Amino acid sequence: MINRSDIMTENIRHMTAYFRQKEQIMIEAILGSKNAERVLVYIFARNEGYAREIASFYNADLKSIQMQLDKFEKSGVLASRTVGRTRPYVFNPRYPFLNELKALLGKAFSFYPDQEQEALVMNRRRPRARGKVL
Repeated sequence: MINRSDIMTENIRHMTAYFRQKEQIMIEAILGSKNAERVLVYIFARNEGYAREIASFYNADLKSIQMQLDKFEKSGVLASRTVGRTRPYVFNPRYPFLNELKALLGKAFSFYPDQEQEALVMNRRRPRARGKVL
């Protein structure tokens, strides 16, 4: 016998999955492309990023990620600096709509699957020390 709470739980699970999918589609539509969304969400989650790192994380074409980064830098959304041969990008603190953009990205990020959220937030740049526990 199926009880009412099981049906409600199943309905909530389906609705959550539906809105997660729609939210990702909606933010992509606002930004113009999937790679634009990827670039901004990546930098939102990690506070900075460079083209090859973003492209390898999403298994995306490096050139398209570079084009998005250049577009956002020219429009004033992102700023970059040169560190050796690497050009890390960060949000431009002088961008007038930075708070609103971050609020939008934060809302979109909250609808990402938990595994993708964890992968985006985890930012390991060097190997773990020998014998160190997780």
